[in-house]
Amino acid sequence: MARTTTSDARKKDAREKIELGGLIVKAGLRYEKRALLLGALVELSRRLKSDDGERARLIAIGAETFGDDGE
Repeated sequence: MARTTTSDARKKDAREKIELGGLIVKAGLRYEKRALLLGALVELSRRLKSDDGERARLIAIGAETFGDDGE
């Protein structure tokens, strides 16, 4: 039973990573260097922690791109 749970957790984790990678592609950043992408995401994380207005602005852009609430 523990083996199934571990397998299910690994599948869920892999699926989540694939979906997150798809966001990079959808944003048009497929060919950017990984260091640039990571740096941009780290910087974004810092900004989001201190600026709720920026969070709301970026959610609106993402929702427009997805054509819905983005989830």
